[in-house]
Amino acid sequence: MRISRRHLLRRLAAGAVVTTAMPFIDEASCAAAPRSSSAHRHGGPIRLNLNENAYGPSERAVATLRDSLGLVHRYPDSADALVGEIAALHGVTRERVVLGCGSTEILRMAAATFLGPRKKVVLASPTFDLIAEYARSEGAEVATVPLDKRYAHDLDAMLAQADAPGSLVYICNPNNPTGSLTPRTDLEDFLRKLPSTTRVLIDEAYHHYAGASAAYASFIDRPVDDRRVVVTRTLSKVYGLAGLRVGYAIAAVEVARELASHRVPMDVSVLALRAGAAALSDLDHVRLSVTRNANDRQEFYNQANARMLRVIDSHTNFFMLKTGGHANGAIDHLKKHNILVAPPIPSMAKYIRVSLSTPHDMVEFWRVWDLMPAHHMEM
Repeated sequence: MRISRRHLLRRLAAGAVVTTAMPFIDEASCAAAPRSSSAHRHGGPIRLNLNENAYGPSERAVATLRDSLGLVHRYPDSADALVGEIAALHGVTRERVVLGCGSTEILRMAAATFLGPRKKVVLASPTFDLIAEYARSEGAEVATVPLDKRYAHDLDAMLAQADAPGSLVYICNPNNPTGSLTPRTDLEDFLRKLPSTTRVLIDEAYHHYAGASAAYASFIDRPVDDRRVVVTRTLSKVYGLAGLRVGYAIAAVEVARELASHRVPMDVSVLALRAGAAALSDLDHVRLSVTRNANDRQEFYNQANARMLRVIDSHTNFFMLKTGGHANGAIDHLKKHNILVAPPIPSMAKYIRVSLSTPHDMVEFWRVWDLMPAHHMEM
């Protein structure tokens, strides 16, 4: 349905779209939150393009960083504290934990460990596809399978592609860039059908935002007895440490040993090791970040619905928002007004991916959106 800009402006004036108040943000969260991202406060753009935690890390992690600055001239000597926190958090032995410089390094290690000539990686389209680049560098074949109509992984089609001996299947759940879920029961059924030589890498970067439901359960928190499964997590999202680059995998002991053999020595800095351990121990900050995101996500739904815009149901800290024309038009318009969103996604040419940020940044996003020429707006 399309409505004229004149009618939309009448609705805005009448209060149908409220962009100056955020009723779903509790007062304590708003009071503690920065008014806008630090880059924007210093004249930089509003960054809604990288799915970061705009509220930042916990004070415990920040204090640990300050206390550790005197060690920046030292190489990291031990990861024991961080590995211990991860192992305790998930109830696993230390031998099952593999650290990486962000979870992206875990993807590189997985490609180096499991792939090579005459082997294949199978992944969805669209998804976080960096592992495809790593696979190609190992001489492996890359097979992409479109998401189904629910924006879930098409597991039957992926199963048909996982036919080469030693294949690797990559599943990002919740998925980036769509924010959608693939049901846990479907994934378990998929695992049972896979050839015994096929490995599965499950990327749970957005786990904390997914919430508890019948459709979703982490393969770390509710593991399956299957040594083929490797699960990755990152401290870049809910923990707010994207700039420090810390990620990890949980795997069977012998698989973890294989992965770690491809790790770059001293890849995680001394500051990242210490701040990461502090962040993982601050469960109150995790709960606050999850609550803030749920509130911000609901407000995004409210604002989109008030404008009769289509969004894909999100279980993450970002949205896929449908535009009226090609995504490039909306992306360029937002950039001209100092707002960055993700680059266009070829298979979803009329959608843009928008990361959630502080309430004040999102007010600015919607103000700029409402300035967009009518032919770029889907009503």
